[in-house]
Amino acid sequence: MPTPMKISGRSSSITAAFVTAIVPQVEPREEEIREALNILEMSPDRMECVYCGDSYSEWDHLRPLVSGQKPTGFITEIRNLVPSCGKCNQSKGNKNWKAWMTSDARLSPKTRGVKDIEQRMGRLTKYEQWGDLVPIDLSAFVTKEDWDQYWKNWKTLLRAMNDTQKHAVILKATIQKKITSSNKAIQPTAYSGG
Repeated sequence: MPTPMKISGRSSSITAAFVTAIVPQVEPREEEIREALNILEMSPDRMECVYCGDSYSEWDHLRPLVSGQKPTGFITEIRNLVPSCGKCNQSKGNKNWKAWMTSDARLSPKTRGVKDIEQRMGRLTKYEQWGDLVPIDLSAFVTKEDWDQYWKNWKTLLRAMNDTQKHAVILKATIQKKITSSNKAIQPTAYSGG
């Protein structure tokens, strides 16, 4: 049976959406892309996941945008982006890349038996030094009132999700009780289009 979905279980996705919605995105110049790929020992026609070597399918933020349910101050720019496969990007999440690569986390390069982890970590260390990024205080660019209201909206939404989850548990229990107390086979009702 599938694991039952919880509305409140989506809070980290909502938090990530709130952070990424306000994080600036800086388009890279062609020479920055070439330099980035050169440091990673890749080229536009030969790119792979920096963490494991599989085909890349997406770009990962080397330094996470979210930590402790707040923006880290890192933004979306070439010096904070690396080609990644979906397995690595999902497994890494918002963890420190160095600790994650050699951890026992599910689908980490170590647990997947990637042979050249040390070389990959060396390239990523050079990349991190090239992109010597400093976190930005995003709140400094807007009024305190606007910043506080934004995060108040986030808290309100999370509270509403938790309240709705409690309501869902009650509804589900009531429906489950009615269904299991009936000796008849469950017959779907016709959809009325409403």
